[in-house]
Amino acid sequence: MDICKRKEQFSIAYIQAIAAQIGINHSIDVVDDDSVDIRLIGKGFTGGKLRNPQIEIQLKCTSQDVIKGDVIKFPLKLKNYDDLRGENVGVPRYLMLLVVPDKTENWIHFTNNALILFNSCYWTSIRFAPESKNKTNVTVEFSIEQKVTTESLLELMVKASKGEFV
Repeated sequence: MDICKRKEQFSIAYIQAIAAQIGINHSIDVVDDDSVDIRLIGKGFTGGKLRNPQIEIQLKCTSQDVIKGDVIKFPLKLKNYDDLRGENVGVPRYLMLLVVPDKTENWIHFTNNALILFNSCYWTSIRFAPESKNKTNVTVEFSIEQKVTTESLLELMVKASKGEFV
């Protein structure tokens, strides 16, 4: 399998594992023509406007050295940038970037008691990002504080249940 496809599959598995831990369902469209790789659907959320909130995620995976201090800078294709930004969507959309080691054999470590997935995944919203004059790529910044964890993913779903967009 091509390395790009391997990264794509690994990033999907990473998010699926976190979602499974907190009981959030997922779906994957047969055709990705709107920059949504995976959709997460919550059930049983109370106290918000929506009982079955959803979020849509565009996943990227890289082994490049993109972390610079407390910021991650990642070149995103203009099409993805334009699909993820804007306020005219009904479901919150997020860009998530999984940073993995260079060698695929270092992506997963097995022990007698654990399966460890390397490295970290980060999220950002570019909903309010401006139109870009670039023709191919736009550099998107992620805060290293915005790691994708069970807590952060659950918080994004809670916000979606309240009709809040980040």
